[in-house]
Amino acid sequence: MRHKFILLSGLAFVTFGIIFAQTGKNNSIQKKINIGFIGKMGTNSVFIAAHSGAKLAAKELGAKYNVDVVIDLATPEKENVEEQAAAIERMSRSGVSGIAISCSDANYLTSIINGAVEKGTPVMCFDSDAPKSNRFAYYGADDLEFGHMLMKELANELNETGAIAILAGNKNALNLQRRLQGIKAELKKHPNCTLSPDNVYYNLEIPEIASQTIAREQKANPNIAGWILIGSTALQIKNSLKWQPGKVKAVAGNAVPVELEYVKSGYVQGLVGINYFQMGYKSVEILLDKIIKSKTPNEPLMYSPLTRVTEKNVNEWSVNWNKWLLKEALK
Repeated sequence: MRHKFILLSGLAFVTFGIIFAQTGKNNSIQKKINIGFIGKMGTNSVFIAAHSGAKLAAKELGAKYNVDVVIDLATPEKENVEEQAAAIERMSRSGVSGIAISCSDANYLTSIINGAVEKGTPVMCFDSDAPKSNRFAYYGADDLEFGHMLMKELANELNETGAIAILAGNKNALNLQRRLQGIKAELKKHPNCTLSPDNVYYNLEIPEIASQTIAREQKANPNIAGWILIGSTALQIKNSLKWQPGKVKAVAGNAVPVELEYVKSGYVQGLVGINYFQMGYKSVEILLDKIIKSKTPNEPLMYSPLTRVTEKNVNEWSVNWNKWLLKEALK
């Protein structure tokens, strides 16, 4: 009888040990959180930087919350709203935990975003919003203020006098539309700076096409004294501006690394800078708050800081970018 008791006790101990070990093994398995990340164009350094920030957030915040955060990148190589829509639909079907998107066409994507939200996938926008959709938040520039800053900078460079032209980018992108609104509103404060309706040029967000548009229209309209490039597309390639430095004034948006060389060489006099690396990071942070804590921001519109970049601080801005990208690379 005593031997039987010892045997049963031993079996119970072994069984308990197996259960305990299995429980410990299960607890060591991290929960996996997939986050869809959709920019406008994969070759644009704006979205390369944003993706880098998102990847760093996944590593740092995943460790903080003890979860495995995976970034599912689905930015089209060239701007294509149909590809963005297909990516949202694919992600919502596959059960991603959340989606961050910069919308190429807010009107086109609104119903697609709403469909994903109805399926239980939280969606937020970064860089370019879809305010009529059921996205729960937007993080990016105050685009009206962005436009005001661009126009102020060019008016100052022109000493408040001269004909201007605008490279406006994708006509359907809401962030670019609002920047144009801000430019026109600020223009009213500078009566000797003139803008003909014919001198607003919409273009495909392809560097070569953007550059060709500027060259063609400047040649056809040599009276243009200054250009506002609402986005950075035309400056994504070298030798994009076909005049001697300073002969025609130019200001541009975004202040990503490739643009800084145009400021250093004197072809571009001013930029409005955004930390797109931080924008990607914050997007993942906001989504994780929503996914893990069921926490939504107190205000759905969250604006990133805007920085005026000129020859005076271009080297400092270059150092910032080196730090941001190096920090990601070392992780």
